[in-house]
Amino acid sequence: MSDAYTQAWQASISDPEGFWMEASKAVAWASPPARAWDDAQGWFPGASLNTAYNAIDRHVEAGRGDAAAVIYDSPVTGTVTTYSYADLQNEVGRLAAALVRLGVQKGDRVIIYMPMIPPTLFAMLACARLGAIHSVVFGGFAPLELAKRIDDAKPRLVLSASAGIEGSRVIAYKPMVDEALKLAEHQPEHVVMFQREQAVAELQAPRDLDWTALLAEVAGDPVPEAAVMASEDPLYILYTSGTTGTPKGVVRENGGHAVALTWSMANIYGIGAGDVFWAASDVGWVVGHSYIAYAPLLVGATTVLFEGKPIGTPDAGTFWRIIDRHGVKAFFTAPTAIRAVRKEDPDATFLKDIGTRDLGVIFLAGERADPDTIHWLEEKSGLPVIDHWWQTELGWPGVATCFALGDTRRKAGSAGFPVPGYAFEILGDDGKPVGPEQSGFVAVKAPLPPGAFRTLWNNKAGWDKNFAAFPGYYETGDAGYIDADGFVHIMGRTDDIINVAGHRLSTGQMEQIVAATEGVAECAVIGADDAIKGMNPVAFIVPRAGFDGDATLTKRAIAAVRAELGAVAALKTAHIVAGLPKTRSGKILRNLLRKICNGDEWTVPATIDDPNTPAAIAAVVAADAAHA
Repeated sequence: MSDAYTQAWQASISDPEGFWMEASKAVAWASPPARAWDDAQGWFPGASLNTAYNAIDRHVEAGRGDAAAVIYDSPVTGTVTTYSYADLQNEVGRLAAALVRLGVQKGDRVIIYMPMIPPTLFAMLACARLGAIHSVVFGGFAPLELAKRIDDAKPRLVLSASAGIEGSRVIAYKPMVDEALKLAEHQPEHVVMFQREQAVAELQAPRDLDWTALLAEVAGDPVPEAAVMASEDPLYILYTSGTTGTPKGVVRENGGHAVALTWSMANIYGIGAGDVFWAASDVGWVVGHSYIAYAPLLVGATTVLFEGKPIGTPDAGTFWRIIDRHGVKAFFTAPTAIRAVRKEDPDATFLKDIGTRDLGVIFLAGERADPDTIHWLEEKSGLPVIDHWWQTELGWPGVATCFALGDTRRKAGSAGFPVPGYAFEILGDDGKPVGPEQSGFVAVKAPLPPGAFRTLWNNKAGWDKNFAAFPGYYETGDAGYIDADGFVHIMGRTDDIINVAGHRLSTGQMEQIVAATEGVAECAVIGADDAIKGMNPVAFIVPRAGFDGDATLTKRAIAAVRAELGAVAALKTAHIVAGLPKTRSGKILRNLLRKICNGDEWTVPATIDDPNTPAAIAAVVAADAAHA
């Protein structure tokens, strides 16, 4: 056990005031905090700062203007560009001046609907500089979902680009923005469009403005001063994926966000000034906000902005090629991305040929990492692979192995240990803590640490709901357990606990067993309705390369579950499919699979990565039922 980790965690729980006041010293404050917590004002009451100043200007002022801040690597366009901190300061300052010209003020909202290109980062940071609240909506998101977010946030402006590139597809954004604004009640004053040569958009005057032309107009305008923001002032709103009905806009506050992310880079990931960090995510998701746009820059590191896919742009060696090219020190991706790489390159030939150069550790998050994937990646890379867990609501890791605190303890299937600042409990239906190895509701004692949400935008009822089930605790919505060694195991959403003939079973546990079956690239297990037993588990299996025609694959997977969990597990049905329905962030849409199995009506979700997958799965389910 790492003494440094243990001491840090114990200090954060026994003396949170002292722990977070010490951590706050790593941030440049306009007015430093006199204390860490206030029940009414939250973290660092009375203090003020500017997040963009912390991420850019202070590094330039410290003489590091020539240091690399952002590396844009876009295999889909064949572009690699590096921006120094001085370059970033210039780009963000010019865009901030343009936003001021359009009337943007402190507290205004700005919707950003853009792909993974440098102007997207510039836009987020320019809003932060002015004290405007940005709300990034994943580029290419369906018009109706974009309209919901426009009506909820009521932005003064929409910043967009003419197109995004998804693999080999060019997706025009302007028609989706236009459709969203037809559906929305709130109308922003302007849409500012960054034109990409892959699909130039037609602009509609006077509402639509050309991004490049606007910057040219304000070339002589002064760069606005960094707005002084109270610690509790909002930095951004981020709507959780899959939102239906009332949008759930998580509000992130400036002060706690800056302190928590700065602490996490030094103590979880081991990244400081001059290091290269790559989170292979998208700024439309919380990982992209925290660990592409903000955290690396807050500590003066270099962040990699990647426009591409783990496979197909151009091949399954893309990750290793970029890690080698830029000297990445720590890499962060989703388990589903590694499974995709493994499916295409099961022997890790690209990894052997290219190598990992300066890479010291790989972090996984976004969904549960099955042990088989972790073991494969550790074996092929020779590096520690650390699964860790958090949520949009939390904003930074809640469970992890704090690698930079000298803690290398790992247990495949677990996300690690509580991160300093987080006090976890596993609660039973009665709201009381259960013992080691016992499953229950994963909850965190209130108040949540700095960086975690303290409110939802225009949605107090939604906020209250998070704390209603277990007073004094934030209910994460996940099920799990803490084992005898203190490892936290997140087994899946609480609605993935199914009741089979009176037995409560975890589909996450079944997935872990199926995933370890030889020939399985990835899988999902859901609970389908059953007239007699209430529910029955059903598995969906994507075969690994070379096992596509293996007639024994489903039988072996079913037998493995029965052997480990017994006949009570009742897994009798497994479908072989070409791919699983996923969000663009890599989360498997299990509720959609459940509807397909139950014969319920289903629609293609707005968040889906490949809209053709559900119909293909429905055809397989129907064909298998006909032959049963």
